[in-house]
Amino acid sequence: MKIDKKKTIITAIAIAVGLIIGFAYWRFIGCTSGTCPLTSNWYSTTLLGGVFGYLISDSFNSRRKKTELESQTEG
Repeated sequence: MKIDKKKTIITAIAIAVGLIIGFAYWRFIGCTSGTCPLTSNWYSTTLLGGVFGYLISDSFNSRRKKTELESQTEG
């Protein structure tokens, strides 16, 4: 199995950005009453941001792979 370095770097950057955005969301917008299950704790919101970052990067990587496969079959 070949590891694609570019895909790995993009995924790592997207996860890091997601973690930062998740933490910023908790810090500036999050639930102040403490009754919101996802946004009352900094770690749950940060983790959720990282998961969203991964999912977004994976969707872009899948789209790129699909485009590469289509170009290989045409030429």
